[in-house]
Amino acid sequence: MIHTRVKSYKYRVGKNHYLVLQIFQSAVAHTRQGNALASNAVNVKIAKKTTRR
Repeated sequence: MIHTRVKSYKYRVGKNHYLVLQIFQSAVAHTRQGNALASNAVNVKIAKKTTRR
């Protein structure tokens, strides 16, 4: 993978809160002989913060 850039935006519509993630990736693979695989797979994990009262 050559480059990864992540932008996140938070929106609120009424009582609902939305989190939007934009993930920009570029992958390049070169080979002289054999097989090459360039993958743009992404693992995203979103956890909600626990609030204390």
